Amino acid sequence: MDYVIKSESKEATLELGRALGAVLEGGDVLCLSGDLGAGKTLLTQGIAASLGITSAVTSPTFTLIQEYSALGQGKPLRFIHMDLYRLEHSEEVEVIGVEDAFQDDAICIIEWPKIAHDVLPEDRLDIQIQGSGEEIRVITFIFKTGNWQERLQQVLAG
Repeated sequence: MDYVIKSESKEATLELGRALGAVLEGGDVLCLSGDLGAGKTLLTQGIAASLGITSAVTSPTFTLIQEYSALGQGKPLRFIHMDLYRLEHSEEVEVIGVEDAFQDDAICIIEWPKIAHDVLPEDRLDIQIQGSGEEIRVITFIFKTGNWQERLQQVLAG
């Protein structure tokens, strides 16, 4: 099932992230794809804000993985933000421990997830963002399993 929405501004993308963050729970994995400047990190910042993260959330392009303490659905969680843009070989995914982040006490956001495709859980939310610069963003939510349909309906209704 796919849901497609349009975001007409940076503020709207940030707000969409906040709404999405409000329905996330431990064990969730979100994979964000899109060109440079599409808004992957901006969406992640909105998610992080809704999870009570007050420190600056930037794309971990050079550190690859950044972890924050968060609060989701009233429970303490780890918020793990990955940027796999710089990885060149699928073996690197194992070396840096991408799979280790898929835990019930963590929400994991992965930018540029394609190289990790073989280790990604089936129950995940793929988010594709089209557009860059001042263009309107077309954001597609794709999922195969889990309760994503109900949760996305809450996000898009609100």
